[in-house]
Amino acid sequence: MACDFSLPFSGNPEDVLAKARRAVEGQGGSFSGDTSRGDFHVSVFGNKIVGNYAVTGQTMQINITDKPFMVPCSAIEGFLKNQLT
Repeated sequence: MACDFSLPFSGNPEDVLAKARRAVEGQGGSFSGDTSRGDFHVSVFGNKIVGNYAVTGQTMQINITDKPFMVPCSAIEGFLKNQLT
């Protein structure tokens, strides 16, 4: 049930992580970490999405460790790309 994907970004990691924090917390979730790595969880339509991230250079590696069965990884990846780029 896990998803792994990489999101390349431009600019500095602080700005990208601030966008990620706003997106997660805007959905009532929690986001903790720094410009190297961290964790997040958010509830979407009553379903929990849990994951972690690691930043290397201009790439954020995201690992979704728990998600609803009916939500495809591609939907989560698309949402995050829209929020962070």
